[in-house]
Amino acid sequence: MKNAIIYWFVFLAIQLVAGGIMQGIYLLWEGPGAILDATGTILTMMLFSVVTMALFLWQKWAVVSRHWIQTRPWVVLVWCVLAALGAIIPSAWLQEQMPELPNIVEEEFDMILRNRYGYIVVGLLAPLAEELVFRGAILRSLLKWNSRPWVAIVISAVLFSAAHMNPAQIPHTLLVGLLLGWLYYRTDSIVPGVVFHWVNNTIAYVLYNFYPNPDLTVTDLFGSQQHVLMAVGFSLCILIPSLLQLNLRMKK
Repeated sequence: MKNAIIYWFVFLAIQLVAGGIMQGIYLLWEGPGAILDATGTILTMMLFSVVTMALFLWQKWAVVSRHWIQTRPWVVLVWCVLAALGAIIPSAWLQEQMPELPNIVEEEFDMILRNRYGYIVVGLLAPLAEELVFRGAILRSLLKWNSRPWVAIVISAVLFSAAHMNPAQIPHTLLVGLLLGWLYYRTDSIVPGVVFHWVNNTIAYVLYNFYPNPDLTVTDLFGSQQHVLMAVGFSLCILIPSLLQLNLRMKK
């Protein structure tokens, strides 16, 4: 448990240090009062992700192995893609049924998601870095600490959600964190989680650029409550069979 908490704090510390370094560079370059623009924010996230992965691999806090991928689990990865597609609308709809939470990083997300290079951070680096840390290091440590896997999975999901430091994302990141933890526990590999995470973030990036209104709701997207419920039902018809297939096919 202690190691998992340490890894979590290291993850946050790297993020703060990367932001401080980039802000310092901007102050030297632009002069007093300069703040990070979209390019600076994206470069900060790139630096943070690369340093995080390098540190966790170098210290062997996260262990990367080809054992699982060498079993050629391509069907499992296809079902991971379908599960991620099926989870988006039900998760968004469920979040909208809950009390509204403040979105404290809305401006930062807007800068990243509107920029064409933002996809490098959101769609590519974030899934790799976060899965390496939260499943490959934190959850792996928790599974050794507690013999009950769901206790470890829930704790890792809470830490994953808290690390985003944005109340508005808590419902979605908590649910996704549980799914990602289950994928790791069943396979001992971060690859299924990276694939699921990549699809989830890619959809968010694409939707934001098609509908750049941060206050867009599922009802706004589909036009009426009836259509929303139909979309949720259709998505569940993808999500539930995908989870059942993953449960049957995943193995360590």
